[in-house]
Amino acid sequence: MGAHYGVAVTARSSAPGVVDVVAAALGEELAAIRARGDGSAAPRVLDVGGGSGTWAVPLAAQGCEVTVVDSSANALAVLRSRARDAGVADRVRAVQGDVDALADVPDVPDDAGERRGAADLVLGHGLLEYVDDPAAAVRALAAAVVPGGAVSILVAGRWAAVLARVVAGRVAEARRLLTDPAGRWGAGDPLLRRMDTDEIRALLEHDGGLVVEQIRGHRVLADLVPEVPDGPAGAADLAALEALAADTPPLRDLASRVHVMARRPVGR
Repeated sequence: MGAHYGVAVTARSSAPGVVDVVAAALGEELAAIRARGDGSAAPRVLDVGGGSGTWAVPLAAQGCEVTVVDSSANALAVLRSRARDAGVADRVRAVQGDVDALADVPDVPDDAGERRGAADLVLGHGLLEYVDDPAAAVRALAAAVVPGGAVSILVAGRWAAVLARVVAGRVAEARRLLTDPAGRWGAGDPLLRRMDTDEIRALLEHDGGLVVEQIRGHRVLADLVPEVPDGPAGAADLAALEALAADTPPLRDLASRVHVMARRPVGR
């Protein structure tokens, strides 16, 4: 999961010094979680489809208690190894299964005795592109987070994939991507769907009952830069440009991946 399907398919895969909007949003949410508590309890994170721990291990290193649910035994083995190497094995729990396995993740009763989601923050990064029923997956993610908690979604964008295929000269595939309801270029497409920002918002709000608070493009322009400008000033300029593009339609909507932060209302 988490492959790069954007415009910059032939460009550099990384531009150092650029602020990662996903990491920044998660950092802000963790700060808010800690501010709401007394500081004694570690933030509880549930990473669905988290694979080998790209997000889980750094979050555990920041003091979170992380549960990763993934269907791949091999990926979970890598996760355990990475967690040991990082010295956070005691803060990372691996559960083999798909999104349906969320029913087996422990939850806690509220004051009225009702069972509620146990996670302060739920991640579904690179998940909705692969599940058979995205609406059911979103409902499961929403149910797994505590009221007032946040769900972080990272999903492949439709429009970036269209442009990528046009640039590569694969016009027929671009046309199919543009017209296919699921945003696929054909039967051989490894993804079950790509989404635009309106589709993502509707899915989270209508099916998940969540309140969408933030939609940002992930690495909108940074991977298109052939060379990072020299010196701190050049890197700062690129970071500022990326931050602006991440929030500016239509550039935001052309990102290879779209990041959404949505919140479960208190009382639901």
